[in-house]
Order: sequence, then C-alpha cells, then structure tokens
Amino acid sequence: MNASQLGDDEDRLHHQTAHSPENSVKNDKKKKFNIAKIFSSKRRGRGGSNDDSASPDCDAISAERRGSGGLLEGLNLSNFECSMASVTEIRDFRIFVATWNVGGKIPNSDMNLEDFFLREGSADIYVCGFQEIVPLNAGNVIGSEDNEPATKWLALINQALNKPRHGPKHTSADTCNDSKSTNTDACKELKSLTNPHIFDKQVLKILSKNFRAGSSLLKTCNCPVDYTHWENTRQRAVRGLANDQDLSPLPVGYNTSIRELVALSEMFPLCSTEEMSYRLITDKQMVGLFLSIWARKESMPYIGHVRLSSVGRGIMKRLGNKGCIAVSISLHQTSFCFVCSHLALGEKEGDEVKRNTDVSEILRGIQFPIICTTPNHRAPEKIIEHDRVIWLGDLNYRAALSYEKTRSLLEDNNWDTILEKDQLNMEREAGRVFGGFKEGRILFAPTYKYSYNSDSYAGENGKSKKKRRTPAWCDRILWRGSGIEQLSYFRGESRFSDHRPVSAVFSVEVIARRKYDKFRKGYSCGLRTFDHEKRIPRRHSFYDH
Repeated sequence: MNASQLGDDEDRLHHQTAHSPENSVKNDKKKKFNIAKIFSSKRRGRGGSNDDSASPDCDAISAERRGSGGLLEGLNLSNFECSMASVTEIRDFRIFVATWNVGGKIPNSDMNLEDFFLREGSADIYVCGFQEIVPLNAGNVIGSEDNEPATKWLALINQALNKPRHGPKHTSADTCNDSKSTNTDACKELKSLTNPHIFDKQVLKILSKNFRAGSSLLKTCNCPVDYTHWENTRQRAVRGLANDQDLSPLPVGYNTSIRELVALSEMFPLCSTEEMSYRLITDKQMVGLFLSIWARKESMPYIGHVRLSSVGRGIMKRLGNKGCIAVSISLHQTSFCFVCSHLALGEKEGDEVKRNTDVSEILRGIQFPIICTTPNHRAPEKIIEHDRVIWLGDLNYRAALSYEKTRSLLEDNNWDTILEKDQLNMEREAGRVFGGFKEGRILFAPTYKYSYNSDSYAGENGKSKKKRRTPAWCDRILWRGSGIEQLSYFRGESRFSDHRPVSAVFSVEVIARRKYDKFRKGYSCGLRTFDHEKRIPRRHSFYDH
C-alpha cells in the first residue's frame, strides 16, 4: 500500500465517521444550541430571560409576555395592521327643526320661507313638520289623501333652500302683502324671484319626481352614493313624464311640445344637481300631518337606514286626523328619530291626560321595519332606542289659566308666570309624560291662537269670541339623548295661519368611523409592542423535523 492509497483510505474513513447517524444527531443538537444561544443572548441584552435554553419559538411565549411592552411610536411593522383599522371620530352637525300648524290653508306661490329657514344661518339637515296641511273634514280624513298641498310645500322648501342667495334678505311675503308696506322695490324684487308657474300641475309633477331621491339613493346601509347618474337621467325622466301624461290641460300660453316641457323643468335649481345644495331624503303625509327631511348633498352618502312609521290617534283613536309620523335615519354611525305629531285638542281640565295618552301610545305603537341585514348592526326599531330623538309638532298643551288672567299677564309680558301653569311643563315635572326629554327655555310669546292675517290673538276685538282660545304654547320642540345642544329656540312671525311657526337649531355630535385604506409612511399608532421574537417571521426549518 503506497502513500497515496493510505491517504484515500483515511479520507473515506473520515467521511463515513462525519456522516454516521450518531454524529449527525450531535451536529443537529450543536446547531440548535448555537441558535438558541444567539436568541437568548439578545433577550438578555433587552431585559429578557437569562435562561439560555429557552426556546425561541413564538408559540411558546406566554400570553403575559404577548401583552407586555410599551407603546410603539414611529414607523414599524404594526402600523400596517393599524392602518387598516377603524378610527372613531366625533363630528358636529347642525340640524334645523321647524313645526307649523297651517290651519288647512293652501300656500301661495309667492310665499317666502327663506328668511325663516336661514335666520340662524344654514344647517346640515332640515326637518320640516306641518300639521293641518289640508282641512280636517270628513272627506280628507276618511276619503283619499290629497297630496297636492304637500307637493306645494315641498316646492316652497326647495325654493328656500336651493335658491341663489342674491335676493332680498329682509323682505318677506307677509310684509309685501301688507298694504302699509313702504319697501316697494324690495317687494318687486322678491316677486320677480318667485316663479309664478311653480304651482302649475305639470310643473309640480316634474318637480315632485325630482324631489325624491329614489330607491337607488336610499340605501339600507350608509354606503357612498354616486350622483353622476342624476344629471345623466334627468332629461330622460322628464321626457318619460311628458310621454306618460296628457298635456292638453296646460295653461294658456304654454307650448305643449316636449322640448318646451324640458325647458320648463330647467327653470328650477332642483333640476340641476350641480347647483342644488340640498336633497330631499324622505317625506310622508298622513291626512293633515306632513314631515320632510332635507340634507346637504355632501352628507347624502353617509345617511342610511331611512325608515318611516306612523300612528293614528284621531277618530276612534285610529284615524290620521291626529297622531304622528316618525322618520328614522342613521347619519354615519349615529341613529336619529324625528317625530312630528298632532295631539288631542281641547283646553278643558283633564284634556292634558288625553295628550299624555297619545304620547304613550305613539311611543308604544311606532315600530320601524328591520331593513339592515348586517348581523352585528341592527338599526333601532322603537323611538327611545335611537341615539338622538327630536320630537316636534302641535302638542296642543295649554295654560291652566283663565282667558282673562292669561291676557292680563300677556299685556305685562309676564310669560314666566304663564309658563309656570303650562300643562306640558307641569306634566313633565310630575313625570307623567315625555320622560327623559328636554326642552329649551321659551323666550317667545304664545303661538296660538291668532286671528288670521293678524298679530292679535283671537277674541281680542270682541267680534270673534266664538273662536276665542286662551293663548298657549301649543307648538313645541323637544329632544332626547346625549350629544345634543340646542343653539336657538324661536318662533316665526308669519300671519298665514292661526299658529305661529316654531323652530330650533341644534348642534349634534355624530359618531363617524373612518377606515384607513392604505399604509401611510410615518403614521404612528398606539399599539402595544410584542417581544422582538414575535416580530421575527417564523420559518419552517428542517431542524424542527
């Protein structure tokens, strides 16, 4: 055997020894020990365990160690998880609420609601409630519903909210109708801004079609809404209306061509979605009760769960000459309920009990349908289940004083003494009605009952004693829930009916959740840190087999 052969035999022996099963197990243990030692030394350097034999496996880390650590600041891996999480925000919205018993009178086309609606500046949401938009006779209560007055009120509201703001600011239709008015120039300008054809039947049909957002916009959930199709389908909708209607009874001077009808629809800002600031969310009529909700177009994508319900408390405690309409919506993640009611009449002692019963039956009877299919977010079904509730209307509570005593106190402007005998205040203080509701301080004169087109209460002139009623604050606005601040509470001075309109402006807190849809550099989030071993991605290793 020569030297070269001896060297080859030694190499083969060394190779067989190194790869024998016994030596392979020893090498594996040595490598595992070295890896564990490296990780355990890092733990010691960061205040971790001093046990060198501790396993580096992340699954072996205890729950206590998983929850430990300080707040992680700056750019790190946990930012990605936080960037996809929901962040709760509180946003403030202004809500204008108005209630008006119009005494069954039909409005004129030159009525100006702009000064009343915009007295306290613009709002994000307008809640407009009316009572007795039609006379409460047997034909209207039992017969088919007359919705033409409601459409006229919608046209006037739209004209007030969406009209260009270059018109007269301090001149109202009532002032212009006064024969003693000296502001003739402003009155002429006001009448030139109101369209004399706004109440023509064909125009009302077109406007009514455009007023309502439609089922495509009234989502069950608060999903973003695409408005671009509104402008694209406007002309088509108008042409469809023209084809479906008999245009023969158009007023004299109108061209019955479709082209002229389309041009007529463009006379109003409502037909142009780019110019329209407010949209009609929903509306409902029940005999003389009428409630409509309007919102800024920017808020439309965040309004959802729009539902309606009503309760009749009139004849036989079932018909709709008395009762309420209720609307439920959600704005972002906060639920709202708006209740417009007309309660039992009468100023005899004990009539307040009837009104208390009406309120109880309304709270019990209003039931909103379930339309949200999301299992972990069900919209409220009852009035008091909502986060914010605003109740408005002709509540009909009177003053527990004689007519003569009340008139004497009014002459001295002693409203506080009358309010001490106000039935609604007394019933609420006794806990018999509107539990949990609040009302702002009343700093205006009683709103009922006035002589028509007059600033005098009925019965003052001695000629209308049959219609005389003790002056009272029948028209009220109350609210329930946290996060509501009443900014103002006032009445309008229109002489249109025997009631004065009453309004309130609220600042409400709304919960909005914003979801970050992408990772943003430098975004910092207050998540608890994990131990550094958990942040190291795990790998499947052949050493574990």
